[in-house]
Amino acid sequence: MNRLADVTSPYLLQHADNPVDWWPWGPEAFEEARRRNVPVLLSVGYAACHWCHVMAHESFEDATTAKYMNAHFVNVKVDREERPDIDAVYMEAVQAATGQGGWPMTVFLTADAEPFYFGTYFPPEPRHGMASFPQVLEGVSAAWTDRREEVAEVAARIVGELAGRSLAHGADGVPGEGELAQALLGLTREYDARRGGFGGAPKFPPSMTVEFLLRHHARTGAEGALQMAADTCEAMARGGIYDQLGGGFARYSVDRDWVVPHFEKMLYDNALLCRVYAHLWRATGSDLARRVAIETADFLVRELRTPEGGFASALDADSEDGAGRHVEGAYYVWTPDRLREVLGEADGEFAARYYGVTEEGTFEEGASVLQLPLGEGLVDAARVESVRARLLAAREERARPGRDDKIVAAWNGLAIAALAETGAYFDRPDLVERATEAADLLVRVHLDDGARLARTSKDGRAGVNAGVLEDYGDVAEGFLALAGVTGEGVWLEFAGFLLDIVLDQFVAEGGGALYDTAHDAEQLIRRPQDPMDNATPSGWTAAAGALLSYAAHTGSEAHRTAAENALGVVKALGPRAPRHIGWGLAVAEALLDGPREIAVVGAAGDEKTAELHRTALLATVPGAVVAVGAPGGDEFPLLRDRPTVGGEAAAYVCRRFVCTAPTGEVSELKRELNVFD
Repeated sequence: MNRLADVTSPYLLQHADNPVDWWPWGPEAFEEARRRNVPVLLSVGYAACHWCHVMAHESFEDATTAKYMNAHFVNVKVDREERPDIDAVYMEAVQAATGQGGWPMTVFLTADAEPFYFGTYFPPEPRHGMASFPQVLEGVSAAWTDRREEVAEVAARIVGELAGRSLAHGADGVPGEGELAQALLGLTREYDARRGGFGGAPKFPPSMTVEFLLRHHARTGAEGALQMAADTCEAMARGGIYDQLGGGFARYSVDRDWVVPHFEKMLYDNALLCRVYAHLWRATGSDLARRVAIETADFLVRELRTPEGGFASALDADSEDGAGRHVEGAYYVWTPDRLREVLGEADGEFAARYYGVTEEGTFEEGASVLQLPLGEGLVDAARVESVRARLLAAREERARPGRDDKIVAAWNGLAIAALAETGAYFDRPDLVERATEAADLLVRVHLDDGARLARTSKDGRAGVNAGVLEDYGDVAEGFLALAGVTGEGVWLEFAGFLLDIVLDQFVAEGGGALYDTAHDAEQLIRRPQDPMDNATPSGWTAAAGALLSYAAHTGSEAHRTAAENALGVVKALGPRAPRHIGWGLAVAEALLDGPREIAVVGAAGDEKTAELHRTALLATVPGAVVAVGAPGGDEFPLLRDRPTVGGEAAAYVCRRFVCTAPTGEVSELKRELNVFD
């Protein structure tokens, strides 16, 4: 019997009609494996994963394969986005055993959840030197039946090796000038000066690294850091990884030139990139950065916002191509003939040149991904906008990619921060409202009476899985950004509730290291713990950043000490692997700068108060926190005992227990906060 019909995960629901007798992760599945004396087949993926769909169609929908799976295994399906702890533990084992990882992830376990055989995608027949999935199933079943002692020894050895990987906090003390300079040098060596970005194919958007580069430039004036950030952002925005018609970024580029994306669109990428481009505009005034930040914010609201006010996890890479085939990228690609059909001969030829659509194609079967190979130089802007609007309208008639509607707390926290700041920078109060509505949803649905977060929800109903460290760190980050933009101190208060849980439940004994799961969470074969950024900031560095900001707002020594202790790992890893701990480096920049604490005191609705508040939000100094309110207000600790000056609005700027004289002059505040003018 397939047991996935009542789950909340859209990914698991995609498998609810499989002939495979899937179980969700839980003690019942392992008890069943023990009762039947068979191994567990663990399959981990996510809804927008192209190769997960391929393996599902080839194997899990196949009656013969399903019959064998059901007879010889207890089959467990996990959505990695709902259970990142399970994914992290077994992916570490897969990578250690095979030297590579990815999704779908296929792991065979004992009834004690100990892994003994690993893989990712397996084809239905032998292919390119890979064993077929039926061969793997038969081989594992034979080993379980005939060589059980050997299987047990392998499983015990793997669990022992994983247990021995527990991470010390890395280094004593916080990262300083030397470590951050070494990190910048390391990034310079890996930088692709011709194409932007770092390393080779596949190329992922380096959001957290760019944030570090922008903060480093703001603090030190290092022009090379700003140049790498700006050139990378321009290359991505002109490439096929960016949706030139509808806005928003794909997951990654399969080539070094940002031309052909892996077409799935993730909430976390777009939230992080929206904020990065807004910050690039804040530092440079770049028109391109402004356009991309706004278009990406509009994409988030238009394509990912759910009826409950939160943001869905992803759009699928695949959709129907018009011929009944479900293929990757069908919604996004164009041919010259199709351009002429929609636009007419003249505009079709113009669009082909402007967007780099060739007869040979840049993707598959003569189709091209739209990009801006010639930049945005001397072209008729009105003609471009007309062409774009008509192509977008024509694309809307195509079969749309599927959407994973689950709300992930951490990723919504990232979206809240991005939309709040983008709305404030570009006078888009509607974006601030959408950020506030998403924050309201997290409080109403995800947060329980003890300030514990649920990892996910769907259709306004919280999932059963507990929040992990990244949920607490990223949601606190979003709430803190929202507090600074709106002047509503309740968001600072909610951030404090979450960060108190971090201190109580996620800090290792001794205070230096952080765990990804709470002390009272389900115990897996290893307690996951990873300070390195992946597609999003690690829970470790996300928590460090939020703890530091909260301490700046409140003066809490406990939260600042916890942030400094957590940054010891950045001191150790930043110089050696800067691409993989970019958010930690960005937080370290804020620590070195203070961070600045900016209090704007003035009457609500007063023009001067609004000007000073906007100037404070546009500060490029790393990690500055902003509080705004009426004199005598008690919503923000930073406003206490800070009167207006001569009866008019004033701004107070402090750091490291030292404050400059309050000012009511916008020009003076701009100079002090390094605001681009």
